[in-house]
Amino acid sequence: MTDLSDSRVLGIDIGNTNIVLGVYEAEELIAYWRMSTSPHRMADELAVLISAFFAHDGLSFSEIGDGIISCVVPPLLPVFEEFCDRYMGFEPLVVEPGTKTGMRILYDNPQEVGADRIVNAVAAKRLYGTPLIVIDFGTATTFDVISKEGDYLGGAIAPGVTVAAEALVQRTAKLPRVELVVPNRAIGTNTISSMQSGIMYGYVGLVEGMVARLRDELGGEARVIATGGLAEHIACQTAVIEDVDQNLTLEGLKLLYKLNRS
Repeated sequence: MTDLSDSRVLGIDIGNTNIVLGVYEAEELIAYWRMSTSPHRMADELAVLISAFFAHDGLSFSEIGDGIISCVVPPLLPVFEEFCDRYMGFEPLVVEPGTKTGMRILYDNPQEVGADRIVNAVAAKRLYGTPLIVIDFGTATTFDVISKEGDYLGGAIAPGVTVAAEALVQRTAKLPRVELVVPNRAIGTNTISSMQSGIMYGYVGLVEGMVARLRDELGGEARVIATGGLAEHIACQTAVIEDVDQNLTLEGLKLLYKLNRS
């Protein structure tokens, strides 16, 4: 056990598509990296890959005193725990039911809420205040709602932009894979621009519609924060997203580490 104020701490967020790692020192995020999620990697493979990340930024495993893991891919959790034990020399804190969050979780069954959603909510509440809507553009597009009182209320889960685009290609005979960028016009004049319009502007409409409904159920205004791979692309097309924070999950891991370890 160590205190964030006097040691370097490794935060690991294991998502379905990407894994994000970050090193904190005295409240400051001094390095972070992203890698693709592979459920078949072993602890030794992780050590080789992550040591290369560390070396690139002039860091070493021996400088890390502790760590925290958020995971939504259950088979990978023991692999990362083994990596931390064998190569880092510590047993990481794992975000799970029972982890102190500093907020009430008002889900019907709090154990069903993905760890990443709770981590994002904790960070957003601290950084941006309440009431709040957090949108994470990941493998799934999630909407998480925090009340004026600071309680986690729940939200909504939709297919992610990439997942929807892949499904469209796989379930049709003639539609190709397209780059996920926002076209100049909503009216597509060829197959590629038509698909890009439907996917990207379609998700803009999804965001605006969901935010309107969520705000209505909250009974008023709520600040909207976005994170995740395609957050910037969607945010620049709508006024309802007020801030984009790509390090929101790492910030949440830092806060949960301090709350549970310090």
